[in-house]
Amino acid sequence: MASQERSSEEAEGAKERGLVYTWRAGSCSITPERLPGLCGKTVLQAALGTNHGLLLTEGGEVYSFGKLPWRSGPEEFCANSPILENTLLGQHVITVAAGSFHNGAVTEGGVVYMWGNNSSGQCAVANQPYVPEPQPISISDSETSPLLSVRILQLACGEEHTLALSLSREIWAWGSGCQLGLITTTFPVTKPQKVEHLAGRVVLQIACGAYHSLALVQCLPVQEMKPIPERCNHCSQLLITMTDKEDHVIISDSHCCPLGVALADKQPENHAFCSSLENLEGKSVTGSESEDCKKPLVEEHALVALESDRASLLSSNNGQEDSGISSPGNILCADKKEVKEYLISLSDHTLNESLEKSICTGSEQPSQGEQIGACIPGPPGTSASALNSLVASCASAVGVRVAATYEAGALSLKKVMNFYGTPSNEPSPQPGSGSTGPEALKDSREEQVKLESMQGKKSSSLVDIREEESEGGSRRLSLPGLLSQVSPRLLRKVGRAKMRTVALTPTYSGEADALLPSLRTEVWSWGRGKDGQLGHGDVLPRLQPLCVKSLDGKEVIHISAGGHHSLALTAKSQVYSWGSNIFGQLGHTNSPTTVPRLAKVCGNGVWSTAAGSDYSLFLADEEDFQPGLYYCGQETTTDSLSESNCSKSPVLLLSCSKIGYISNVIAGGDNCLVLVDKNIMGYIASLHELASTERRFYFRLSEIKSQVLRPLLGLDNLGSANTIQLLQEMASRFSKLCYLIGQHGASLSSFLHGVKEARSLAILKHSSLFLDSYTEYCTSITNFLVMGGFMLLAKPAIDFLSKSQELLQKLSEYNEENLQLVDVLNALFFMPFGRLHDYARTLLKLATCFEVASPEYQKLQDSSSCYESLAVHLGRKRKEAEYTLSFWKTFPGKMTDSLRKPDRRLICESSNRGLSLQHAGRFSVNWFILFNDALVHAQFSTHHIFALSTLWVEALSEEAGNVNGLKITTPEEQFVLLSSTPQEKTKWLRAISQAVDQALKGTSDIILYGAGGNVPRQEPPISRSAKYVFYKDPRFKDAVYDGRWLSGKPHGRGILKWADGRMYSGTFRTGLEDGYGEYRVPNKALNKDDHYVGYWKEGKMCGHGVYSYATGEVYEGCFQDNMRHGHGLLRSGKLTSSSPSMFIGQWTMDKKSGYGVFDDITRGEKYMGMWQDDLCQGNGVVVTQFGLYYEGAFSTNKMMGTGILLSEDDTVYEGEFSDNWTLSGKLNFCCLFFKGTLTLPNGDYIEGLFSGEWGSGIKITGTYFKPSLYESEKDKPKALLTDCFIRRKLGILAVPPDEKWKAVFEECWNQLGCESPGQGDRWKAWDNIAVALTTNRRQHKDSPELLSRSHTQTLESLEFIPQHIGAFTLEKYENIKKYLIKACDTPLHPLGKLVETLVAVYRMTYVGVGANRRLLQEAVREIKSYLKRIFQLVRFLFPDLPEEGSTIPFQPTEVKGRRSFCSGKSDSRSESPEPGYVVTSFGLLLPVLLPRLYPPLFMLYALDNEREEDVYWECVLRLNKQTDMALLSFLGVQVKFWPATVSILGESRKVSSNTKDACFASAVECLQQISTTFTPADKLKVIQQTFEEISQNVLESLQEDFLWSMDDLFPVFLYVVLRARIRNLGSEVHLIEDLMDPYLQHGEQGIMFTTLKACYYQIQHEKLT
Repeated sequence: MASQERSSEEAEGAKERGLVYTWRAGSCSITPERLPGLCGKTVLQAALGTNHGLLLTEGGEVYSFGKLPWRSGPEEFCANSPILENTLLGQHVITVAAGSFHNGAVTEGGVVYMWGNNSSGQCAVANQPYVPEPQPISISDSETSPLLSVRILQLACGEEHTLALSLSREIWAWGSGCQLGLITTTFPVTKPQKVEHLAGRVVLQIACGAYHSLALVQCLPVQEMKPIPERCNHCSQLLITMTDKEDHVIISDSHCCPLGVALADKQPENHAFCSSLENLEGKSVTGSESEDCKKPLVEEHALVALESDRASLLSSNNGQEDSGISSPGNILCADKKEVKEYLISLSDHTLNESLEKSICTGSEQPSQGEQIGACIPGPPGTSASALNSLVASCASAVGVRVAATYEAGALSLKKVMNFYGTPSNEPSPQPGSGSTGPEALKDSREEQVKLESMQGKKSSSLVDIREEESEGGSRRLSLPGLLSQVSPRLLRKVGRAKMRTVALTPTYSGEADALLPSLRTEVWSWGRGKDGQLGHGDVLPRLQPLCVKSLDGKEVIHISAGGHHSLALTAKSQVYSWGSNIFGQLGHTNSPTTVPRLAKVCGNGVWSTAAGSDYSLFLADEEDFQPGLYYCGQETTTDSLSESNCSKSPVLLLSCSKIGYISNVIAGGDNCLVLVDKNIMGYIASLHELASTERRFYFRLSEIKSQVLRPLLGLDNLGSANTIQLLQEMASRFSKLCYLIGQHGASLSSFLHGVKEARSLAILKHSSLFLDSYTEYCTSITNFLVMGGFMLLAKPAIDFLSKSQELLQKLSEYNEENLQLVDVLNALFFMPFGRLHDYARTLLKLATCFEVASPEYQKLQDSSSCYESLAVHLGRKRKEAEYTLSFWKTFPGKMTDSLRKPDRRLICESSNRGLSLQHAGRFSVNWFILFNDALVHAQFSTHHIFALSTLWVEALSEEAGNVNGLKITTPEEQFVLLSSTPQEKTKWLRAISQAVDQALKGTSDIILYGAGGNVPRQEPPISRSAKYVFYKDPRFKDAVYDGRWLSGKPHGRGILKWADGRMYSGTFRTGLEDGYGEYRVPNKALNKDDHYVGYWKEGKMCGHGVYSYATGEVYEGCFQDNMRHGHGLLRSGKLTSSSPSMFIGQWTMDKKSGYGVFDDITRGEKYMGMWQDDLCQGNGVVVTQFGLYYEGAFSTNKMMGTGILLSEDDTVYEGEFSDNWTLSGKLNFCCLFFKGTLTLPNGDYIEGLFSGEWGSGIKITGTYFKPSLYESEKDKPKALLTDCFIRRKLGILAVPPDEKWKAVFEECWNQLGCESPGQGDRWKAWDNIAVALTTNRRQHKDSPELLSRSHTQTLESLEFIPQHIGAFTLEKYENIKKYLIKACDTPLHPLGKLVETLVAVYRMTYVGVGANRRLLQEAVREIKSYLKRIFQLVRFLFPDLPEEGSTIPFQPTEVKGRRSFCSGKSDSRSESPEPGYVVTSFGLLLPVLLPRLYPPLFMLYALDNEREEDVYWECVLRLNKQTDMALLSFLGVQVKFWPATVSILGESRKVSSNTKDACFASAVECLQQISTTFTPADKLKVIQQTFEEISQNVLESLQEDFLWSMDDLFPVFLYVVLRARIRNLGSEVHLIEDLMDPYLQHGEQGIMFTTLKACYYQIQHEKLT
């Protein structure tokens, strides 16, 4: 790689770059001499002081040469050849700067080193006149905490001050003088301070003159137009004034604030500051300058005090500076007063119009406009346009008289110009001054400048005519006096309201501004201004930076500051100069010199400048692209040094052109220096050619923009709004491209100053910027062309274009005569595309300077190809546009309006292609036109458009009899086109296919028909995304579909919107809704939408979904053929509505049918039973919130036939009911009974006939029985007898558990692909599971709710089907169990969905009103039914799984010896198999199901056992009051089992009579865990562990093996149960009893459970006394 780089460098000729040549300033005939002693080092940058210089080499080393007095104290040290600054070795310096007598350098890390003269603190070192060696200085930002060191990018040095530009684009200053821009009066400043006035602004460059400073600042972002304040913030005077004269009205915006400058909001300090400043200045300067400085600055003091308040007006005038400057005394003579009157009578418009011709005179001679006196440009933008509008509104009111005034003003203009254009180049000596030579010149110069400044201030109503309208100026306009009766305030408001309708504003690209130099710049200046070097139109000093407003919009890209003058280089290669011009260093003879003026430099455009003490250097392009160096300024003759001549216009230094290609030019005090490159292999020449042509190209584009495009946009009657919009879009794109080219030109100029590595070229690094800008511009201009824009433009612009024809031809480089204006315009606006060929050619030339194998060669070659390809492509786009335009000219006019679009291009049409429609009528005319976006079928006066995005074409096979047929398929049409020949068929097939393909890609690279036969055929995809509006299909008529298509039908994801507001968003299949989707139907009556989210099939709702009705009802469940069918939940109303209710159950064809649960929330009733046609029909159970329970038969929503009715107090009626019997919450309605039995809570019952009303009394005819007197069960409690009786009776007339929720299980079987339970292919079932999981995962990816990581992992693991080979083992059983747990964890799995649904219906049934203790048996039976039916599903999926109750055979390794609990001996053979060895649905499925159903189930147990648990709990509380020893004794625990010691908080303590809750504590804690488990198996394990803990405690006490007997064990266990204080122990016991595995009942765990149960009953009957 290193050798590659070396070869690249050698190829570029790196050794012949950065050669240093110097010569003495002051002569135009010079001989540059090569600076010796650099040993072939490449110099990247140089800087010059008054008598010395600095050089920076490629390796980051710094050399000094010339007079270096600081090196050896007082005597001067003169170095003829460069000396290495050893202190900076290893620091890798990136930039250097030199002041008059001091130096600075910045390292790669942003650290600043200073050395040299430090008499004014300019080296940032305190109390040290000289700094002999480079010394690092500390720059830290005090606003940050902790203090952060500031990294510096650039340095600039003046006579007594230094400026630094930081990485954050802020300026830091140190040294002495007002040129620092700091708010201080204490000098010198040796600690660098931030220039706060520019904080927050992006500073691009800094420059230092002797005693003034310049900064190039990026403009602030364009903000919304704010209203102009009417009055000045400080003096409250009107900013725009109107004076009513006898015959005219004077309108002026030249407000001058009398309060003067407010530099630091401390006005009194200014005078003191100036005088102290003068004293400081007098110390450090020598020679004639010191004499000048010692003069008292009385005039300057006065001017400082009277300068307009810039800061206040920046805020009060929307950031624009007011231009009025007041001056003391009556300086103007009578002639000047006459001039003032002339000026008052002139209008700005006339001035601009009459002098417009002088703009184009260029650099040959000074234009007359520039000879007008000092013009201090006023507020640009808002205020200017406001004044213009005001004038326009006035002018429209007064009519003809305005024109007369304009004419009179124009006649007087010449006299005005002659007066202000009088050259002041030979000022007479001051009276009383006998001195001659430079000193006299300086004195006279100062007086001349001040006089010019005064003139400028008094003539501030004039405007610089070279300013564009957007920049404006302050002006006073004289209008006839017809307006004298109108209110000035009203006129101001009217004027502000008017805006131009069409305006060309430059388009800036944010991306380009970030990557390339910005052209949106301002120049700010501060410091001393007695020579006008600040550019503000006066000679006042400025303590803080102030914007040079006349340079706004001039696109300044570089600034230079000389001794007493300043230069600004623009992107258009023009130079503005201002300040001292006594030696002609400004390059022009215009006056005053206190404002920027164009320098007159020959050549083809300046691209680099340098300002010396009293001269300027300009580096400009010559014809052969080799830079030419121009000089203007002082010329020292050989006869006498005291005499000086000046070069007033820049002169070409021919000798400099012979030494090579100059890349940098540097000016200092007495010396000039250039850095030169030798043109090895043409590399440097190619770079200069690229830069020069780019700058010229930008100049041309700018001329087109200002001279052609801007006037065109300002014309009236430009046609339709569409045409104007297209023109504006084209102008905007042109402006954006123009701006980018300007940036690139500036970037190339900067590039030539640097290392000149090819890979750093902007057109290589940021090629996408250029490619995109050209492409965007091409699109806009071809669209304009297609719509006939240039022809439309030629009519309203005929006058303007005729006058400017020469200019147009010159700009478009058309030399032919008798050209149509349309053609000239066409050529002019298509001219930029030729530049792409230039890029390609130049890059190719650069590539040849490198070795073929080098990466630079490859990069340049690729980029060249890229630009050439784009040029060819854009050329093709132009031809397409012209081809389309010629077609529209010949096309019948009626259809043109509807078919003609800006971006539509013609590809081919069938008038000459021999294409016809199959089966067309004999006299029918069928014309087919193929555009880039549509195929048009025209018939007589009608036509139909087929969008290409929804058009499919295929060639018909010859066997079908269609020899040359093409089948065209669209969403609603299908037809066959017949071509005359096979060739025609092939051409049309290719053309349509390519057009469709390009239309789908969204690009417009459509090959013209017949152009390039070798283009590979593009087959458009059959499946695609597109938008379409249906016009024919009755179901979809006027609907808009946007989504995926397949062969003419919606297929895949899409959105369909009907005209009536309906909308479907989801998947389609072959043109119909199919799959998952969302559907909305507006309900206009309720002003809400019906909303469905779920599955579809063949255009209808089918499968699971959620339908939210506009009425507020919500149905969630299954659909079929757009109807509710299958299992579903319907919520009607809300709790606050009139009739809230909820139904969950089976539906058939939109009606409740089968088993279901209906919860009537309003009435407090819940019905659980059979339905038919939305009515209760068949067996069912009703419970109410007041505890009533009914079980029996229903018919058409009424109870009839046999049934059982229970009240809360256990009164039972069993018998028949009449057919009009209705149930209400409190049974207060008519209750007609038939024959039956009424059982009372005490067990007594009445048999007979019953009739009447329950609340009002019932008539009974029958027999009363009291069974407890005659039966042997009289010892049993009556409540227990009643409970047993009720338990036996309940459930007989309810719906059998296996009949419940059939639809839920059927849905699951259907998902597995089985028509009925157990009937189907198992492998198909597994495939369906995999499909369901994958589909659901995809669906969830598109939904906003992202799946959790664990959920995703679960789904991934479920995609693997468990395989079982060989004998079924316990391990395989456990694997099935794990799979089921995972499957039931996600509702995306069919089994998980089933479990989720069952949990929902179970909770719906047994929560709320359903939490009735009578329903416990039903709830338990229902769970057992679930287990049975789910087990059937599992066995279908896992056929190897044994049947219910089967034993899995032991593996020898699985048999473990364990200690028998009761015998104490090791026994490998248990009397019952271990849990899990016997396959049961309980063991397999309860762990999955029961935790989810536990809350409602346990609540029923708690309600059912409430009475006995209350008795139990009362006993527990009383017995637990005793101490451990008392309770053990009371329960009859043998003393030997009593623990002697117990562990309390880790300490072993002896059990005393006061010890409480300490004995058997571990067993107590263990038993308490029974409440934290869900399944009976887990609860039994807790009981078993409790017994083992008890045994362990006893073993520790006895310290010998023993055998438990039940008599010994029971009291101890009873103690543990009591101390455990389990509140709902009865519920726990009954739950275990009901749901434990049957095979465990007689095993060890069964015995332990029986013990616990016995303890529970024992506690209830325990005698407490």
